[in-house]
Amino acid sequence: MRPCFIDDSLVAGVGDPRGLGWVGRVNAHSTFDLPATFLTLAVPSETTKQMAARWEAEVLPRLADGEPHGLVIGVGPGDVAAGISTARSRLNLANITDRATSLGIPSFVVGPPPLAGVDSGSLKALASSCSEVCARRGIPFVDCYTPLVAHDQWFEDMAASMARGADGQTLPGQAGYALMAWIVQHQGWYEWTGATPTDV
Repeated sequence: MRPCFIDDSLVAGVGDPRGLGWVGRVNAHSTFDLPATFLTLAVPSETTKQMAARWEAEVLPRLADGEPHGLVIGVGPGDVAAGISTARSRLNLANITDRATSLGIPSFVVGPPPLAGVDSGSLKALASSCSEVCARRGIPFVDCYTPLVAHDQWFEDMAASMARGADGQTLPGQAGYALMAWIVQHQGWYEWTGATPTDV
């Protein structure tokens, strides 16, 4: 399995002292029939518009003929910081997933988590718009916003974090990324990849 991950600093695990982020933790908890190649392609503060413009040129050269692959689309707070409307965010995400489908690349979408320094209502609306795009297309969607918006450990972890995104938002630390990984694992990851859970 060769999944490519596109997103902002969150997919790179910025702020995690262990350097794993949620992607590394999900990898560590997944067993594949053959060794998997996880490829993270992060751009700090990226918006869905910017992502739509660059993903194809970066992802296609990294896929291998005859090897299962997929596109994991992380949606961060970039659209909120840039003032992009939820309708435009929805269209940008739809364009990415529709193009990936036409190329035979399965998609898996991870929505934005609540982050200190970003308007909570705007992030909730962004997460909802992403969910709608995926529901209409039968694409797995991971809702990170709802389970974390009132999660004490999540906000305690951010309060202790010194990591900041390019737009000033607070990024999670070790505990926060572990929570994100757990959510991804339990919202369709194993079904989408065909992997089995690994106890580590």
